[in-house]
Formats: sequence, structure tokens, C-alpha cells
Amino acid sequence: MILPSGEQWVVRAGGYTGTVVSVGGGLRGLTYDGREVLLGYGEDEMAHAGIGQHLFPWPNRITDGKYTFEGVDYELYLTEPARRNAIHGLTRWANWERLDDGSNEAVVEVGHRLHGQPGYPHQLELKIRYELADGLAVTASATNVGASDAPYGYGAHPYLSVGRSIDECVLEFSAAEWLEVSPERMTPIGLSPVAGSPYDFHSPRAIGDLDIDNSFTGLGGGEWSVTLTDPDSGARSVLTSDTAWMQLYTGGAIGRTALAVEPMTCPPNAFITGQNLVVLKPGDSHTTTFRVSA
Repeated sequence: MILPSGEQWVVRAGGYTGTVVSVGGGLRGLTYDGREVLLGYGEDEMAHAGIGQHLFPWPNRITDGKYTFEGVDYELYLTEPARRNAIHGLTRWANWERLDDGSNEAVVEVGHRLHGQPGYPHQLELKIRYELADGLAVTASATNVGASDAPYGYGAHPYLSVGRSIDECVLEFSAAEWLEVSPERMTPIGLSPVAGSPYDFHSPRAIGDLDIDNSFTGLGGGEWSVTLTDPDSGARSVLTSDTAWMQLYTGGAIGRTALAVEPMTCPPNAFITGQNLVVLKPGDSHTTTFRVSA
């Protein structure tokens, strides 16, 4: 029997256990001493609401799926048709292969070759390495193996969890600006200061009923972190990265049971605006790492 998320590969060390899947190369959950650190889904389910998925070669949305690169106009398939957007890249549902030999149960490495297609005529060799030590390090890399320059961005879609409703949890992170978007299509409008806004969690406080589905930047110019804490048990889940952007989503689609913390190398519409866009020349590579710990 073939499972909806494909092959299942367990990574285990130091009290942590995670399951990597071949569909999208994603992570079907992470626990520490049996406590959920990253929200998972059942082995008899498809990934939903982006749980554990990787977003190559762009994160978030491209309005109308249209952009211009090096003087050429491109049009992508609208994978969020209700809002007329191209969302979360091209590899979430592709089959990935295991690259390591399985001899180290603390490591799983998977790969996928992204071939050119309408709207994105480029060839990328993609790899994701999961490694457990003091927490889980996830390293995503892309190499341009084609003959033309390729626009590129990366994001991931893990949901931090402490095993209870996030309304009751305490959130802490620092950012300088948040990106306002239109409620109908999630189209970027402009940046506003985080200080004094409803999204100011520089000092830890409860999330309550606040809805967040926004990008943040000005994360300190180095490694940043987002911490979710259960105020009763003291259980914490932490995600760290050094990307220029992140997206937070309070998970209305999953009943606010976990908080999506999405490291992103670029903001929504980067293919259109060029903001923080990586251009991979033939032979060039780009690598991004984020870490999760309990």
C-alpha cells in the first residue's frame, strides 16, 4: 500500500523523533520525549494547510502568477485559484528520493530535480538535510543545473506546537516591520512598524484571539527566534533561522492548534518586485538552514 505522503523515513536522536516523507520531502511531525514540537498529521492523511512542507522555488504568493524576469514575461499556474495567486512554489507534491544510506538514524537527506515548466523554465537540483543533535537542523539547498539564470526563493512551513490551543500560549519574537496585505487576495500593500502594533511580541505575552497571517522583516540582521510557551507546564518550542523574512500564521485552517513559523528568504511577490530575490546563475547554489528545539 502506498501512503498519501509516500515513503516514510524516521529520524531519531536525543529524545527527538521525526518522520520525513517522500511527498514534497516534507516533515510529518516532530516530537521530543513524546511531546509534540512541530505539528504533524497522520500517515493515512495528505499534508494539509502546508504542514511540514518546503516551498521551492518561491515562498508565499505571486499575485496573478505573473512576473517579468530579465525582460521576459512569465505566467505561472494559479495554484490558489480563489485568490488568483501562484502559491508556495512547485515541489510540495512532487516525489523526492532519499539520498543518504540510512546508516545514521539521526540524519535523513532527500533530493529532487525540478525540471522547467510553464512559467518557470529552469532546472534546479534540490536537497533537504534533516539532522538531529540538540534539536533538529533543516538545511535546504538549490543548485542551478540549467543553462539560464533562475529567480529563486525558499521558504518552509513548520507549525510550532506545545500540544494545546495557541490562544492560551505565550509568544515571543522581535521584528521591526510587518507586511500589510489585502484581506481578499493577500496582496502586499506595504510595511508598517511592529512597535505599538497588535503584532508587537518583543515582550512575551499571550496570543489570545489575535489573527496573524503576515510577513515580518527587520529580524535583527542575524539569527532570529520565535518561541511558543505553554504558561502552565512551561513547555517551549523554538524555531531559529537567519532568513531576512518570516511569515507567522495562527492556523485558522487547523483550528489554531499550532503556530506556523515560516522562514523565508524573500517576501511575497519577490518574483515581481525583486526584493531579496536570489538569482542563481548556471552552477550557482544557495543554502538555507533553520532549527527547531524543545
